[in-house]
Amino acid sequence: MMWLQTAFKRLALACELWERPVMRVVVFGGAGDVGSRAVEDLTQSEDVELVTIADRNEEAAKTLARRVGSGSNQVRVVPVDARVHDELVAAMKGHDVAASALGPFFMFEAPLVRAAIEAGVDYASVCDDWSAAEKVLDDFDEAAKASGRTILTGLGASPGITNVGVRYFANRLDRVRRVDVSVYQPLNAGGGEAVFRHMLFIMTGEVAVWRDGHAIRVPACSKERTVEFPHFGPLKVWNMGHAEPVTVPRFFPDIEEVTFYMGYGKGSRVFVAPARLGLFSNKAVTDATVGLIGTIERLAPESPPAPGAVRLDVWGDKDGAEVHHMACGTGEMRATTGLSLSIGTQMLARGQTTSPDGGVFAPEACLDPDAFLTSLREKGIQAYEDLAMTRPLGAVQSTNGAPRNRSRDASYRNP
Repeated sequence: MMWLQTAFKRLALACELWERPVMRVVVFGGAGDVGSRAVEDLTQSEDVELVTIADRNEEAAKTLARRVGSGSNQVRVVPVDARVHDELVAAMKGHDVAASALGPFFMFEAPLVRAAIEAGVDYASVCDDWSAAEKVLDDFDEAAKASGRTILTGLGASPGITNVGVRYFANRLDRVRRVDVSVYQPLNAGGGEAVFRHMLFIMTGEVAVWRDGHAIRVPACSKERTVEFPHFGPLKVWNMGHAEPVTVPRFFPDIEEVTFYMGYGKGSRVFVAPARLGLFSNKAVTDATVGLIGTIERLAPESPPAPGAVRLDVWGDKDGAEVHHMACGTGEMRATTGLSLSIGTQMLARGQTTSPDGGVFAPEACLDPDAFLTSLREKGIQAYEDLAMTRPLGAVQSTNGAPRNRSRDASYRNP
């Protein structure tokens, strides 16, 4: 009878493999800092048949492909100029999902979304620019619905994990009233030129805020507060432009307030002061600043990127009482952002979204928070419900009542 049991096991395995969705994913900016982490993770998934690295830096893309392409997954490289619409469409065709870590997103998000809809593929990106998020939600939702395509914008750490956290707490409340997102990103967090251009962009001009149930614009860096972060303690942060104040009210229309504050630790005021004067509105000043930062980075001794921290505060009502929830965590930008993109992309390719009819969404609108956070935890990224990081968010309880943390990467907790 042993042979019969073995035969049944093999038959069950064959059925599982037959039913398993096979994914073909193209990653724009896949040779960059964040995109390469998504590529690394995608190539380790048994469900992914093909990963295409689409990047203007063909040599870096080929080097990455050689490094990650030794497994059963097929990895190929396509050089792409993201300013050319036809090249974007051609690179996307034949894939199930196009994923993007290509910034700055105020330049590239809308062209990529337009190309994805034309190519007939679903799309996910780590877009963190508020104006880009607003544009794709306003301009492409109807087209995405008509074509049956799902566009998922803001799928990084913040926005991304923060948005999923809002949905996680919302599912445990009768109503969400207020959301505060606070981020500490040190200046040596890595990411290269695109990150610094994004940094200067979100400090420039008037930015989106949701206050008293309405969308308003306020000058960037005009508000300052001190926020207690896990591991790093109290740090100064300023109001800046980010996607959460744009997307969260879109999907929680009765919410009263959504704010985003960010700081860089030591050296923050070197950038805040000229931002308040409007100097970064001048392209020449921005280009010179980015160039100077790049020069300093190249001359500085090589060191690993420094970790940062995120804190999410959510207020709402439960059974007639006001309730406050907090989630926080620390980690490196490359890992948290790249793995979030990979997980969400795979959920999208599997059809594991809560909005099956197509359209433009943010993570809080179409991803199951428990499934997403579980996948993050399995990859070593854990959020906590306390600043001491002793109570894992969504952790399975052990028999003695203590939380059982399933994270495999302790470095995320202790940078």
